[in-house]
Amino acid sequence: MSRAESSGLLQEASGLMCEADDWPSNYFNYFTEIEEHFQRARGTGLFLLSPLDWALIESWKNSGVPLEAVLQGIDSAFEKWHSRKVKRRAVNSIAYCAQAVMEAAQRTPARSANKSAAQAPFAAEELTRYLQNGARQLRLRPEPVFQEIADSVEALASRASDHLANVEDLERRLTTLEDKVVANIRATHSDEDLYAVREALDRELKPYRGKMTADQLSMLERRYLDTALLERANLPRLSLFYLL
Repeated sequence: MSRAESSGLLQEASGLMCEADDWPSNYFNYFTEIEEHFQRARGTGLFLLSPLDWALIESWKNSGVPLEAVLQGIDSAFEKWHSRKVKRRAVNSIAYCAQAVMEAAQRTPARSANKSAAQAPFAAEELTRYLQNGARQLRLRPEPVFQEIADSVEALASRASDHLANVEDLERRLTTLEDKVVANIRATHSDEDLYAVREALDRELKPYRGKMTADQLSMLERRYLDTALLERANLPRLSLFYLL
């Protein structure tokens, strides 16, 4: 996926990559770690994240917001919530923590790591199966462009073992292909369809708009819209984040 240029808090955080000594394990566990941490902070047992939550997490990941900063921001937001004498509503979305996350990202130093030499947290067989499944879903679309993208995914699958030596490069290739899928799906939808998706996003975002900058909202809208369009078209996510 391409990375949007952002300003304000998001721009200041964009240089901080989710890096640590155990990269890429943390890198590819980004979603899971955040989901589980939010559930623990909320303290109410199992809580299913909404499409808005997943889109927000993905926007942080694409902007390079470190995992550590997200977890710290969640804790900070809940500490502030618990300190309130009057709690009008429960925290039902990670969006409640958005401002605290970006503030934590400003305080989190970037860490160096030898990413190219790191080993992927999944086996070659898992990667091959994941890519082949994605290609099969793409093949269900008769349009030539989707057949071409499926060819590219299958070519990556055929060399899965080689790509494990540099999963960062593989992730870039897959997100580029995913961008191409989304662009072509978007072209097949009417303005009314796109408006309906944005309207749903606006309803979910309404309580949290004050906690985000205009650039954050713009990036979040894109991630939400992309995911919704892929789901409606029954097409796969290709990013390696969805392998785990």
